[in-house]
Amino acid sequence: MNKLIKNAIWILIVVLGASAIGGIALNRGENINALWFITASLCVYAIAYRFYAAWIAATVLIVDDTRATPAERLDNGRDFVPTNKWVVFGHHFAAIAGPGPLVGPTLAAQFGYLPGTLWILFGAVLGGCVQDMVTLFLSTRRDAKSLGQMARDELGPLGGSAALIGTFAIMIILIAVLGLVVVNAMKHSPWATFTVSATIPIAILAGFYMRYFRPGQVLEASALGVILLLLSVAGGGFIDEHETMRIMFDHEGLILAWWVMAYGFAAAIFPVWLLLAPRDYLSTYMKLGTITLLAAAIIILQPDVKMPAITQFIDGTGPIFGGKLFPFAFITIACGAISGFHALIASGTTPKLLSNERDIRMIGYGGMLLESLVAIMAMIAATVLDPGVFFAINSSTGVVGVDAIDAAAKISSWGYPVTAGQMQNLARQMGEATLFARTGGAPSLAVGMASIFGSAFGEGLLALWYHFAIMFEAIFILTTLDAGTRVGRFMLQDMLGNIWPKMGETSWMPSVILTSAMVVSGWGYFLYIGVIDPNGGVNILWPLFGIANQMLAAIALCVATGILIKSGKLKYSWVTGIPLLWLVTITTTAAWQKIVSTDIRIGFFSAANDLTDKLAAGVLPPAKAAIAQKLIFNLHLDAWLTLFFVSLLWVIVFDMLRVCVRYLSGKPVPPLTESAHCPSRLVEDWVRD
Repeated sequence: MNKLIKNAIWILIVVLGASAIGGIALNRGENINALWFITASLCVYAIAYRFYAAWIAATVLIVDDTRATPAERLDNGRDFVPTNKWVVFGHHFAAIAGPGPLVGPTLAAQFGYLPGTLWILFGAVLGGCVQDMVTLFLSTRRDAKSLGQMARDELGPLGGSAALIGTFAIMIILIAVLGLVVVNAMKHSPWATFTVSATIPIAILAGFYMRYFRPGQVLEASALGVILLLLSVAGGGFIDEHETMRIMFDHEGLILAWWVMAYGFAAAIFPVWLLLAPRDYLSTYMKLGTITLLAAAIIILQPDVKMPAITQFIDGTGPIFGGKLFPFAFITIACGAISGFHALIASGTTPKLLSNERDIRMIGYGGMLLESLVAIMAMIAATVLDPGVFFAINSSTGVVGVDAIDAAAKISSWGYPVTAGQMQNLARQMGEATLFARTGGAPSLAVGMASIFGSAFGEGLLALWYHFAIMFEAIFILTTLDAGTRVGRFMLQDMLGNIWPKMGETSWMPSVILTSAMVVSGWGYFLYIGVIDPNGGVNILWPLFGIANQMLAAIALCVATGILIKSGKLKYSWVTGIPLLWLVTITTTAAWQKIVSTDIRIGFFSAANDLTDKLAAGVLPPAKAAIAQKLIFNLHLDAWLTLFFVSLLWVIVFDMLRVCVRYLSGKPVPPLTESAHCPSRLVEDWVRD
């Protein structure tokens, strides 16, 4: 009887999910309720986690909960520390959930709600979640080695060296973008700066509490940390209104950039229990609490999604960014569907904290499902806005013009009515001077969230909700930056360890300090030139972000597919092989278009040449002519880095195929480097000899 009831429940979930997806996909001409998005998401996630993830863990990976993990075997109190699974989950989710699931869906909404929503749902359960869980498992079985080092060990010198260089270089670019976004979010925002800064001493206090004051009392430390976090949010509002104190937290971007670099260095060298794990763990409460509150508000309000399912901009003429639906929708939405950065965390800090293999499914697959839900919420928040308002916020002045009336007329001519008065009133409600041309995705997401929160919990607090959302986004990003810096340190130590073994010891302080400084200097340089760039900063690096991130995911899936085949699991290699094929296709297509396209809104070289010609002809306005050389350099830099990354990707793909063919032909290949089985002393049923 119990089995029949369970089967009936799952059949009901399948039918409900299919109906919701069908309603989203087939609806035309009428506004669709946002509840359908939440229903479809929860049903898809439940089915995927219960059946697909469980099958992969039990059949493909063969997770062993009696096996000692690297955190137990190599426990050193600094990097390798067996940690409560909920703390690890909190750290992992906070580390992987950066700007991608927030900003990506918001920007991709220019194509309509349908393409992005379907990619977020099915890209996550078939690609992103699989990559995260499989990478975490493989790293755990290999002494928590980094992705690049696993590639070198399993594929050999050629593909491994390419993977080491590629993953490290891509990671530097990704962290620089994260730093730039968080600096822009905190710039001249005392509220956000104070609240984000306050999370650091709060995390240190929680770390000491769980390790020394009240060891093992995770619930107490969590309650204390959450209370202090909420007080810091309230305190930020007080600071923002205090004429004297707000000056202390009101800074230019360059000053904040130096502080962000200093924080990244500290997070990389301090013991993981002191700052990184508790800060990310507590930040997860802020993230999940806000997303839960947003979901509750959507359920209460049941708002209609006002953006069409598909817009005319799928042809590549979109005002927010150039490029057709394929491949750029799948590049713009990275972290919400699949993200290579996650593979760095899953082979970096997380396996060094994991105390039992049975938690791999919850942390790897489940953590990515939560991030996908965040992306769905971001898509809803962006598309419940009037389309005219959405495009007014996200379209640059170069597209719609500087004058508010002219911009409103331009946007209205696309079929999305908006007026200058409407935008002025909205800006006043949000406590801003203007919301026209606030590009980048973050401001429009904050407006959407504030509108939902305000309608559900009080419209008189719209300015409060807007600045709370901005602060929420900043915390989201900074927790990815700190974990990424530490992972970069591990990667660099792995690489230098191949030359001088002593440098590969993750707890040898001279190596820790030197490699941490090198990593921070790397992304700090790109952050610096982004902050001082007179054209906005993000324009230097953001076009690379999506392409590089998806290429990194393809590298991770290459390594995973190669290891599965070498492990005698050819019949299961489609689990990672299919998403690998898709990622190689979209990243190569996008990179090719960004390099060779003659459309100046797409091609890096064509845009640089066009700017060079205009500068030589003297037709540029004086303000733009003054920065033209910097813009030209940045465009060339983007182009050559894109070419470098795609070349490395194909080297790794061919080397993986070479190794697999040799293995299947019975020829010698690099041996599997999985650590020997060692019984765990942490499992409940362990019995001493």
